[in-house]
Amino acid sequence: MFGQSKSGGETVRLEALVSGNVQGVGYRYFVRDAAQKLGLTGWVRNTQDGCVQVVAEGPRERLMRLLLMLEQGPRHALVERVQAEWSPATGQFRGFSIRL
Repeated sequence: MFGQSKSGGETVRLEALVSGNVQGVGYRYFVRDAAQKLGLTGWVRNTQDGCVQVVAEGPRERLMRLLLMLEQGPRHALVERVQAEWSPATGQFRGFSIRL
């Protein structure tokens, strides 16, 4: 069931760790808004080491668009690196949220 999206594309999971100047610049809100506009599910949160962690599920094509946005970030962010891992979707999320 989780292998296909309503649009017919493959549904997968993207886990990304974003490093750089990405905390205190609205990065989590930027990610949440982008993911919601793309119709993705999952969450975003700050990590204790100054990075931002993103877990998102949806059609691979939309996740690729999100990944490009993660590399850019909001206006005041300075993204140095985005580590991305792909895996099968679990279907466990209902929306996209910011976790504390």
